[in-house]
Amino acid sequence: MINWNDIEKQLIEFLKNQLSKTGLSKVTVGLSGGLDSAVVAVLCKKAFKENMKCVLMPSQFSSKSSVEDAKKLCETFSIDYETVDITPMINAYIDKMDNDKLRIGNYSARVRMSVLYDISSRDSSIVVGTSNKSELLLGYGTIFGDIACAINPIGEIYKSDEFEFARYLGVIDEIINKKPSADLWENQTDEDELGYTYKQMDDVLKLLVDEKKTKEEIVSLGHDDELVDMLKYRIKANEFKGKLPVIANIKWS
Repeated sequence: MINWNDIEKQLIEFLKNQLSKTGLSKVTVGLSGGLDSAVVAVLCKKAFKENMKCVLMPSQFSSKSSVEDAKKLCETFSIDYETVDITPMINAYIDKMDNDKLRIGNYSARVRMSVLYDISSRDSSIVVGTSNKSELLLGYGTIFGDIACAINPIGEIYKSDEFEFARYLGVIDEIINKKPSADLWENQTDEDELGYTYKQMDDVLKLLVDEKKTKEEIVSLGHDDELVDMLKYRIKANEFKGKLPVIANIKWS
């Protein structure tokens, strides 16, 4: 059993310490109506009280429940929020994207982060990230989009474990019980797109990453051969998303 009380204390202390290093006193969180941003929003509310704000950024592709659930979470925890509809921003460029769902989804994520950073600049705050460990390892996020942030309190928590943490924190059932989705297009879900449940993937990721087991060892434990290959490929192929841009090392003559 994970000691979520201890994890909560560690993360609240992390948030407070990191913010204090910036010389600022406020944080901004993009709230999607999904599990990750809900957990981060509640942690930030506990850490910063009134010195935090959530931003809801629906588009024409957002489900109605996402907005409703985000608002209900804010009302439940007395979190200040504002809504910025990014539909006009998406519409301004969508004709250039050839109805490519992936391109539209990535563009939407980057527009949201642009809005979030603008609001953080206006409010003299920092942007708190909402990507969990499973997403970061798999590269299941948009570089310079939802992955972008100043600090991230949940980047070491696997998605399948996060549901239990959300229940501990009191996140509303509507968010906990819905299928994980980046809400980038209608009826999109993470697990349908990836082909496996987060529990299936996380069980293997823990063996691969945390326990450093080989593919042969993992398969011998009863895990799917194709799943192991897919996870190994995604970890390697998306490793660049977690690194700063590489700058050429020039040898001046």
